[in-house]
Amino acid sequence: MATYNTELSRNGPGALIHDIQSGDDAQVQAVIAIIAHAAPDVVLLQGIDHDAAGAALDALAEGLARAGHPYPHRLALRPNSGLRTGLDHDGDGRSDGPRDAQGYGEFTGQGGMALLSRHPLGEVRDFSGLLWADLPGATLPRVGGQLFPDAALYQHQRLSNVAHWDVPVLVGDRALHMLAFHATPPVFDGPEDRNGLRNRDELRLWQLYLDGALGAEPPGDFVIVGDANIDPADGDGLSDAIQQLLADPRITDPRPQGVGSVGAANADHHGDPALDTADFDDPAPGNLRVDYVLPAARLPVAAAGVVWPAPDDPLSDTARMASRHHLVWVDLVLDR
Repeated sequence: MATYNTELSRNGPGALIHDIQSGDDAQVQAVIAIIAHAAPDVVLLQGIDHDAAGAALDALAEGLARAGHPYPHRLALRPNSGLRTGLDHDGDGRSDGPRDAQGYGEFTGQGGMALLSRHPLGEVRDFSGLLWADLPGATLPRVGGQLFPDAALYQHQRLSNVAHWDVPVLVGDRALHMLAFHATPPVFDGPEDRNGLRNRDELRLWQLYLDGALGAEPPGDFVIVGDANIDPADGDGLSDAIQQLLADPRITDPRPQGVGSVGAANADHHGDPALDTADFDDPAPGNLRVDYVLPAARLPVAAAGVVWPAPDDPLSDTARMASRHHLVWVDLVLDR
């Protein structure tokens, strides 16, 4: 199992399809090389633009097949990113900006999410339409005691910045549920802390689902996988939700490590730099752990890691070209 924020998003609809199909885009080729190197059975991709026909994902899968790693089973539901409502979501008096969509996006589907699998997929539960206000215990942003920017917005505002999916991966006669998501960055807002509060509730959704509090039977075998956009010890944001998730006794934190992350950690790093998964060095906040693969505690973990090659590794330049994020993988042992 793997997660990888590819950062393959482009500035306009259709541009990513062109770049992948051209066969000569350096970043696309680097992403393909990194996935092929890791060779996961199932990989969740973030930061990949969505199109209704699935052309971008199909083109990427074709590139991976040429590299010797076919993924016949694919999923790319329409994300919340770029989905317009005609409302002012960020309180700037306008209703047509990228921050006025259900999730940040210049166009519908920008920076979406997709799944590639060697195993068949079962029926998906899509929680992306859940209203933020309907999440049990939700903390909505307020200024001066009033909902920000106004109470009417929360009759429409969804919780998921991009998406929350429960995707059963069918391995033999077992269904391994990938609880897939990409949370909003907990920054780029004002004193109302809209993005920080949203990020925290996006993480809380999975624990509530496992509690049976979302009106659906929770899965037995599961892996929480995706870009949480928050580090448990460093950077900005409300880190209590990720700390609680990592400490949940129903979940295993395999603590995957990369080689190259250790030598370039933040000078004021409070966490373990070996666990970092992304390099935001422009100029801050530096290296952070924001990408996670967290299996159910009942699932045996054989190995785990982050594809972050050491600087003298020939793959290092490829990883740097592909994305600021690094692919995170966990090997699970399943009885068939």
